[in-house]
Amino acid sequence: MYVGRIVAVGLSQQGASAAMYRVSSRSFPNRHAVILNETAAIVPKPGHEGDIQKNPYIAYNCLRLTGEYAVATNGTQTDPVCEKLSAGLPPRDALASVLLTLDYEKDAYNTPRIAAVINRRGDSAYLGIARHDALLVRKMDLQPGRLFYICTYEHNFPDSSFADNDFAVSDPLSACDYLLGQGVFAEFERPVTAACAVAGTDGFSLAAREAVSG
Repeated sequence: MYVGRIVAVGLSQQGASAAMYRVSSRSFPNRHAVILNETAAIVPKPGHEGDIQKNPYIAYNCLRLTGEYAVATNGTQTDPVCEKLSAGLPPRDALASVLLTLDYEKDAYNTPRIAAVINRRGDSAYLGIARHDALLVRKMDLQPGRLFYICTYEHNFPDSSFADNDFAVSDPLSACDYLLGQGVFAEFERPVTAACAVAGTDGFSLAAREAVSG
């Protein structure tokens, strides 16, 4: 099944908070995630920079840390959500206000904007989406070993049934591997790259991984 981009939030079996993002793409597979300080960005691979001229929505910050929160999205909504959180807005309000303002992407597919927020303590997580026909934001009930996800297509609304109940990871790299092809995500086609944040004793740490082709 092709579901497009994916954001996910959950707790590892040890109770560590995780925010995760995966690019799955049919049209622009020549991209990767790069880490810079407390941000992960999706950018074209060297030699494919011209793809941005074909579609300006394919490069963006996909994962960012701000205070006690990790934010994952599929577009330019990442930074304004972080700014709202830094200003003191609750996660629900930050997601709803930014998704309402930016709305879905005005490309050939009316691509939805998806977003996730989780705090380091692991007691609060939200998923949201702005589609051409709906704006939805929902708090997800967290338990160790369980994650929730939302996609741009097919599984494109926040729901407790879009979950994985065997989320066994130890760090951001293993979270990337999980998102790219393990558990429920093994069913989803055309993985390209992933970026993940996992909380530890000193806060969140980030990692990125490309999907193995072939």
